[in-house]
Amino acid sequence: MVGEAVGFAFLAAISPTALIVMAAFLSSASPRQTALMYFAGAMVMTVAMAVAVLFVIRAAGLNQPRQQEPRYGLRLGLGILALIVVGAIALRGPKAASESDSGKGLMSRIVARPNPVAAFVAGLVLFAPSATFIAAVQVIATANADIPVTVLALVIVVVVTVLIVWLPLLAYLAAPNATTRRLNLLNGWLRARGRMLVIGGLTVGGIVLIVNGALGLAGVV
Repeated sequence: MVGEAVGFAFLAAISPTALIVMAAFLSSASPRQTALMYFAGAMVMTVAMAVAVLFVIRAAGLNQPRQQEPRYGLRLGLGILALIVVGAIALRGPKAASESDSGKGLMSRIVARPNPVAAFVAGLVLFAPSATFIAAVQVIATANADIPVTVLALVIVVVVTVLIVWLPLLAYLAAPNATTRRLNLLNGWLRARGRMLVIGGLTVGGIVLIVNGALGLAGVV
């Protein structure tokens, strides 16, 4: 259960935009405070959504053995949603790039004038739940495990999901100059290939969910 949930959490953690924004915050006038508020926003959103999704799924009784069809139907639906998002990203690629260049996007405005409040908002916005994140929590919620195991699994999923924020932050606290320099060098690569990374991660997650959901509905698993 934990391994499957962590796998989806790793896919949810693929966010080149989140890393680019962190690099910008660590290069701001108040890097530590701004980056910490960004981390706080990401944690608040991720924890709140993890708990909310867990309670909704269990309140609906999807963790009960008799609810096998709705449970696997949810996974199938999440997989389809992930592939729909992939299609949307592919279709709006040029437009998104144009908005980024013109500085009209929300993240562009926040990065242009970074401050702790804006950084907190950026954390909330960028870590809104994705299909793969919901899938990770859904695996835990439907496992019907004991409370300590459930809590531990949720903590691991949250930590993995926001690793793109806390890992650079820890690196910066340990070696500020080296971390900032490496993140700035990484920015160009991410801007060129980040979209494909997101598409790849969502595609893998979507296919896995669709296959798992379909097999579950067919009674194979």
